[in-house]
Amino acid sequence: MKKALGIIPARHDSTRFPGKPLAPILGKPMLQWVYEAASRAKSLERVIVATDDIRILELARHLGAEVVMTSSGHASGTDRAAEAAAGLDASFVVNIQGDEPLLEAEMIDSLVSALTEGAAPMASLMARAGREEVLDRNVVKVVVDVHGFALYFSRFPVPFGGTGDFFKHVGVYGYRRDFLLELSRMPSSGLEKAENLEQLRVLENGFKIKMVECGGAILSVDVPEDIIKVEKLLKKRL
Repeated sequence: MKKALGIIPARHDSTRFPGKPLAPILGKPMLQWVYEAASRAKSLERVIVATDDIRILELARHLGAEVVMTSSGHASGTDRAAEAAAGLDASFVVNIQGDEPLLEAEMIDSLVSALTEGAAPMASLMARAGREEVLDRNVVKVVVDVHGFALYFSRFPVPFGGTGDFFKHVGVYGYRRDFLLELSRMPSSGLEKAENLEQLRVLENGFKIKMVECGGAILSVDVPEDIIKVEKLLKKRL
């Protein structure tokens, strides 16, 4: 397996949850949970935190992480990851969202494995969604074709009237490095703006995203109330 570069874009001024990367979860900042999981991934040659905030910079350094300061003008984590990756030599880049404290190293490795097969310039993770998650607009849903490529992402339950398995999107993306840089130069698309989902820029421009199903409990932190849910799941794992 070719080695990949892992980048954790982390900003402090989240609209729904300011200071989210610093939020404590069972005594550790959320960013630390994500960084430690990424550091255990066998497929990642380096793990870099990319931020525009001095408080996150200081935390990353305290954790012993490699960290770079990036522009405060980025509209998405993808654009921040692209800036960090621009001057680095890597075949593949994994964008690891900093609000995934339940992420496991094996999930990252499975994503990189799918990406290196070359079926698409981009890959991402998904997991089976419970009924409550399907109805939650903070939880992004994804539908795929018979080959596992994404057809659409939405905050609404998709497919409409579906009675089988629903899948939620897990915020970890893998890219061929050249495609990531190309993507960051594309203008925001109409669907991206409508759903406020950056991955729709890829689909709307005619590119494919290979989706990889991951097992185990996984829950993104979107609002402060999610911390309680995450802590309960982590206690079962520890």
